[in-house]
Amino acid sequence: MSNFLYLFRGGDPEWRNQPPEVVQAHMQKWGVWMGGLKEQGKLVDGLPLAETGKVVEKAGEVITDGPFAEGAEVVGGYLIVTADSLDEAVEISKGCPIFENKGNVEVREILSMDM
Repeated sequence: MSNFLYLFRGGDPEWRNQPPEVVQAHMQKWGVWMGGLKEQGKLVDGLPLAETGKVVEKAGEVITDGPFAEGAEVVGGYLIVTADSLDEAVEISKGCPIFENKGNVEVREILSMDM
C-alpha cells in the first residue's frame, strides 16, 4: 500500500458564477466522494488551496505573487489517498467531481525519504 497525491487543476472558472444552489450541490458531490474514500480507509488528507500565494526562487532572492500558471494549470487543491498501485489510484480518481467542470487530476505516488 502506498500513498498517492492528487493535484486538482483547472476546471471551468464560470462554474463559480452559477447560482449558489448549483455550487452547493457540486460541493456536496465532493463531500460524498471524499466521505466514501474515508469510509474505505483510502483518504489520508486533503484540502482546497487559496487562489493566491507566493513563488519563492533563488533561495528567497526572488519572491513574486503567484501562482502564474494559466487557469487550467492552477492547482486548486490536493488529496492524499492510499492505494495498492498507481493504476488503482488512477481508478479511484475517476470518481472525482472535478471532471464535471472540465478540471483534471494529476496522480503522483508519494515516495518515502530516509533522513
